[in-house]
Amino acid sequence: MTAPLSLNSVSKSFAGKPAVSDVSFTIEPGQIIGFLGPNGAGKTTTLRMALGLIKPDSGTVELFGETPGENAFGRIGFLPEERGLYKKQTAREAIAHMARLNGIKKKAAFILADELLDKYGLGDAKRKKNKDMSKGMAQKVQLLAAIAHDPEFHILDEPFSGLDPVNQQVLEGIVREIASRDRTIIFSTHVMEHAERLCDRIILMASGRKVFDGTTEEALAKAPRRVILASEMDGLSELIEPFASAVERRPDGDLSLTLKPGAQAHDLLERSVTQGLRLSRYEPIRATLHEAFVTLVGDDVRQDMDLNAEEFG
Repeated sequence: MTAPLSLNSVSKSFAGKPAVSDVSFTIEPGQIIGFLGPNGAGKTTTLRMALGLIKPDSGTVELFGETPGENAFGRIGFLPEERGLYKKQTAREAIAHMARLNGIKKKAAFILADELLDKYGLGDAKRKKNKDMSKGMAQKVQLLAAIAHDPEFHILDEPFSGLDPVNQQVLEGIVREIASRDRTIIFSTHVMEHAERLCDRIILMASGRKVFDGTTEEALAKAPRRVILASEMDGLSELIEPFASAVERRPDGDLSLTLKPGAQAHDLLERSVTQGLRLSRYEPIRATLHEAFVTLVGDDVRQDMDLNAEEFG
């Protein structure tokens, strides 16, 4: 099958300032791709070039094997970062309008709009005007409008941005349902947890460049490995010295170890048994994509990523 999207050495600058630099990747059919990075990393610019909304300064873009254009009509569902619904339209009118723009007849479009609103718990909002909706409700309506024509390829730019945790979970459910129909999805986000729960593959961006492209597990392997230890016996410091690159004392008095590259948590446990050092606590900590991202891009974006983690939890 033809790849829905392929970028080859794509670059774009605005007013002489690079926004995207030499980015290449290919999206295969049926994948869920998390397109990750802090705000300003170049995600939105890359997606707009992918759609043909802006032209790259250099490099090439292919949608379904061709230059972006009318050949992809009806095959793509796009949720832009900038939210926008006609204020005086109702929810069903907004969805039906986008469905008609993508080739569905008027009567069928309204039937489809009603079915989608019922399916995703918005049946009571069918005739509510967009200007009277909450932000979360309006965002779900706009997402349903983007997917109403059942496109092969979904491009969702920051679909979770600004939503409360409940509505984030609802949108995650919609993404999973789309994927269950063998559709291809790429969504951008600066919140790592969504990608960790949803994605087959992640692409990490920083300062306009691609810094990682692989599976979620491959990304997690890049993160520092940590272990929490405690013992009431002497000798704990001597035990951990060969394994730890950093040691912190936790508020509860236990030690949090960051393991050296190549060091294994199970080797630390085996050494404690060999030395007769009884541990009252031994707890390997699962790495997060947030930690992996900070490791891959360095300290220059650590503060930005920490702020995002605090905001969205």
